[in-house]
Amino acid sequence: MTATTPGNWKSELGEFLQARRAAVSPASAGLPDTGRRRVPGLRREELAALVGVSTDYYVRLEQGRGGRPSESLLDSIARVLLLDDTQRAHLYDLARPRPRRARRAVKERMPDVTRQFLETLTVPALVMTRTMQVIGWNPLACAVFTDYAARPEAERNSAWLLFLDEEIAARHRDWEASARGTVGILRKTAGEDPGNSRLAALVGELAVRSETFRRLWAEHHVFEKTTGVNLMRHPDVGDIDLSYIAWTTPGAPDQMLVTYLAEPGSKSAEALRILGSMAASYQGTGRGDVHTRRPARSEDETREQWPAQDV
Repeated sequence: MTATTPGNWKSELGEFLQARRAAVSPASAGLPDTGRRRVPGLRREELAALVGVSTDYYVRLEQGRGGRPSESLLDSIARVLLLDDTQRAHLYDLARPRPRRARRAVKERMPDVTRQFLETLTVPALVMTRTMQVIGWNPLACAVFTDYAARPEAERNSAWLLFLDEEIAARHRDWEASARGTVGILRKTAGEDPGNSRLAALVGELAVRSETFRRLWAEHHVFEKTTGVNLMRHPDVGDIDLSYIAWTTPGAPDQMLVTYLAEPGSKSAEALRILGSMAASYQGTGRGDVHTRRPARSEDETREQWPAQDV
């Protein structure tokens, strides 16, 4: 396996720097074109010169032997590597990890006020943890995505479902984009909370069972879920385009409430109306009874039936 799982911050810092360095062309960094290169992106000595350190020190930084780099150096590296705000924050998380303390994994639950608010919503809505675990839902979200109450707790995870469940893969018209964004969220969490045992277990399972997950994890892409569009394909009502907004609250900063909206008067809005009439058959905002389900197929089996380019 080529991708590291969360926990080894030195390896993750070096791999992140290498991945981002490979993504920056010499021209975009203001360097002259010297012809074809054996590997894409900037060379170590070029990046070192652009940020104003010796090549030897930068090599040691990528190897995890560079000590605690200064803020000015990290800012220079971020500038040369053309990092956006999310990537810049991730670089700081990896270069200056917070002290990790062993802690027992506990089941995360929604605050009562979040549950009460979720019950008032008339649009699909989910509550997720930083590891993409779905801990709250309303009936319309179950009608659109999956019946979370009928699934074992291990399957109530957006990343798990996207990579290891063929039915969920089939509902994403741009599966590759959804998968890359999902992995990016997990990468961001790994930088912020490297001692998260639940994340380590999830990444370990997905890396073993999914070649695509391993490839995307190795890219070191980071993503913060804020707003965007989900392009869905529902087996009962067809294509649905849903804009989403992710909300966080001071009372539960490690959880996000994600609401999904359809453009008024659109075919997607009509599809949601139809699904709303079906939503009464799904349980409400809490965890429902766990029912027996078929064993999940591996991601490789999933990809055979649902091609990654348009599922």
